[in-house]
Amino acid sequence: ARLVESGGGLVQPGGSLRLSCPGSGFISSVFNPMHMPWSRQAPGKEREMVATISNNGNTNYADSVKGRFTIPRDNAVKKMYLRMNSLTVEDSGVYYCNAYESQNAYWGQGTQVIVAS
Repeated sequence: ARLVESGGGLVQPGGSLRLSCPGSGFISSVFNPMHMPWSRQAPGKEREMVATISNNGNTNYADSVKGRFTIPRDNAVKKMYLRMNSLTVEDSGVYYCNAYESQNAYWGQGTQVIVAS
């Protein structure tokens, strides 16, 4: 089982992107209980949590993205998303999705987001 992010790219300030994180090879009984955060890492900075969705749908967002980002998940197709609106240059970085529960954790390889005019 693995996570493979996609959807990154170059976007102008004020633009939008949707990142996708499908759980490849997961069965529902493994995927559904997972808590799933998105994190990002900008050059020269530490990785930071951007948003998290729990296995019961509760969400939590970093202050810097509240009101601009949402983190839906679709257990039926074993996917989690990060919808990003009103992007700023400070949102640039490599974005990683993660899935974990008490005994297992999985990481994707990251997808790069560049916000520039």
